[in-house]
Amino acid sequence: MKVYTTDKIRNIVLLGHGGSGKTTLAEAMCNMSGITSRMGKVEDGNTVSDFTKEEQKRGISIKTSVIPIEWAGVKVNILDTPGYFDFVGEVEEAMSVADAAIIVISGKSGVEAGTEKAWDLCEKFHMPRIFYISDMDVDNVSYENIVENLTSLYGKKIAPFIFPIRDNGVFKGYVSVLSEQAYTWKDKKDVACDVPGASADELEQYREVLMETVAETSEEFMERYFGGDEFTEEEVRDAVKVNIQDDSIIPVVCGSSTQMRGVSVLLDDIVSFMPGADSRTVEGTNMKTGEAFEASFDDSQNKSAFIFKTIVDPFIGRYSLIKVRSGVFKTDDMVYDSSLETEIKLGKIYIMTGNKTQEVPELHAGDIGAVAKLGEARTGDTLSTKAFPIQYPEMAISKPYTYLRYRARNKNDIDKIAQAMAKIASEDPTFKPVTDAANRQSLIYGIGDMQLEVVKSMLKNEYKVEIDTEKPKVAYRETIRKTSDVEYKYKKQSGGHGQYGHVKMKFSPSGNTEEAYEFDEEVVGGTVPKNYFPAVEKGIQESVIAGPLAAYPVVGVRCVLYDGSYHPVDSSEMAFKTASVQAFKKGFIEAGPVLLEPIVSLKVTIPDAFTGDVMGDLNKRRGRVLGMNPIGNGKQVVEAEVPQSELFDYCTVLRSISGGRGDYMYEFARYEQAPADIQAKEVEARAQAVADGTAE
Repeated sequence: MKVYTTDKIRNIVLLGHGGSGKTTLAEAMCNMSGITSRMGKVEDGNTVSDFTKEEQKRGISIKTSVIPIEWAGVKVNILDTPGYFDFVGEVEEAMSVADAAIIVISGKSGVEAGTEKAWDLCEKFHMPRIFYISDMDVDNVSYENIVENLTSLYGKKIAPFIFPIRDNGVFKGYVSVLSEQAYTWKDKKDVACDVPGASADELEQYREVLMETVAETSEEFMERYFGGDEFTEEEVRDAVKVNIQDDSIIPVVCGSSTQMRGVSVLLDDIVSFMPGADSRTVEGTNMKTGEAFEASFDDSQNKSAFIFKTIVDPFIGRYSLIKVRSGVFKTDDMVYDSSLETEIKLGKIYIMTGNKTQEVPELHAGDIGAVAKLGEARTGDTLSTKAFPIQYPEMAISKPYTYLRYRARNKNDIDKIAQAMAKIASEDPTFKPVTDAANRQSLIYGIGDMQLEVVKSMLKNEYKVEIDTEKPKVAYRETIRKTSDVEYKYKKQSGGHGQYGHVKMKFSPSGNTEEAYEFDEEVVGGTVPKNYFPAVEKGIQESVIAGPLAAYPVVGVRCVLYDGSYHPVDSSEMAFKTASVQAFKKGFIEAGPVLLEPIVSLKVTIPDAFTGDVMGDLNKRRGRVLGMNPIGNGKQVVEAEVPQSELFDYCTVLRSISGGRGDYMYEFARYEQAPADIQAKEVEARAQAVADGTAE
């Protein structure tokens, strides 16, 4: 593929609900533009964009893939994204470098939750968009109904650009609302024909909608419109281009991707109406001067590029996918990574088509490409020059809240698993392996259960290691509510020097659950020599790691050593430490031990229609609803405090309640005393684990 300048580049992200036909559309675009000689099929696992084993096995997109095609003298970088919500991080990476979006709607399924989420993403990123309704070859698909649904959701800015012509239920052609011309297909080519009489009323209706929108672009057009003047097709197209790029008009087109009908119309509209790579600006910081740097995607600016994605594949190697934001990047350039504060020499520069690479000599501002072997460079880093170092803000990536505990099936694989997970996490910023030292467990975090299941499968099939997953332990804490006064004498004689340590201690609530314990001594008269005080405290340190109640970490305990005795020969630090450990166990149990559970502040964003169901579910989870805040667009934010133990399956349940339209986030708030039944259950589980020999 030849090198393209900024004005001849379009970066288009494909969005939509899972299964709506994004990958099939990308495949049709590849075939239509001549990149492939035949169309692959998702079900056959031979598409350009779904190239990983997991994608081919499951028949869904899991990762964003880049497919550059050439159409009408323009390079179109297609970013095919996953539609399933668990892989939203991949979508957000693509959105950070796209300039416009195609929202794909399955004609069979209509507007779905993923359609609405795609719209919300476009609103968030202020991104021009086109709706493409697929499956027009299916007999009972209603284009008109879908347009009506879109209009009811998003208002009069929805404007059909074409609509289908059917003959006895067969998708024969389309009518262009812009040119008021009908077309049929012959050998994949559009052939002009007369507008069928049955389509005349529909054309008039859609034309009126379009003309109203065009008229609103200027006072002159408004006067001409009300004066009954007709706009020329060139005037309409110029006005429409402005309207699309400021989001005041959202075109709707249609087609059959499997039959490659309507795909050329969509590609023509991308080239004609979608903004070029030079239409956007992004602000960074000059790390040397601290001043703002505005990248206007201009070749003449100092060079800078943003790493928006990393591919770490056992079969094709490691690639950093970049979007050039200013200047021109060439093979063998010296670049500066401002995050690592180091210079790197670029090797070859590639464009990627799925997992296939093609070497190019240079990339101009606005273009997307790939670089291999960038060392420690990671997603979110900025590449520039040492003389003019630039740093761009990191991408806004969704935070993962779904988590599972995992164990290595083979203990010899622990290091291999850690290395494999680090590679997967470098590819997917929403996947995070975490070591929970306080509760002695290893955790994996993700957006949803499917994502974690995919990671588990990748470990087995690609990295040849296996893990078992289970429900994680909740981060309970143990503390006391009363005071106790105990003594413990550790005395052991087995010939020669014995062991002797004797302590009298008081235990009480410290009132500070941020700290595990407070230790003090009030020994009078040297009954316990000072040199044994550290040993006594060390015993306390070890004891609070796993409390006597249910082996959870202890917090908020004040320990006072006030008396005891020693033996001039048999006493030792070990003896006093042992006595301290046993005194703690006894004193803790006698001081009214209780279990504390973590409480989180939860925010659930949902459409108004699901508010009642969500609040009812939160009540079942022992949640306390604090209030509701309307945020516009028919949505509410429900704020509540909920025990973290009750949120284990919340991602799945919320999606079920809201049809996939709900989102949530939470953060730790505080610890509260757990109900008696929860405490009893945890104490019993600990006792059973000890009896079974499985206690950790």
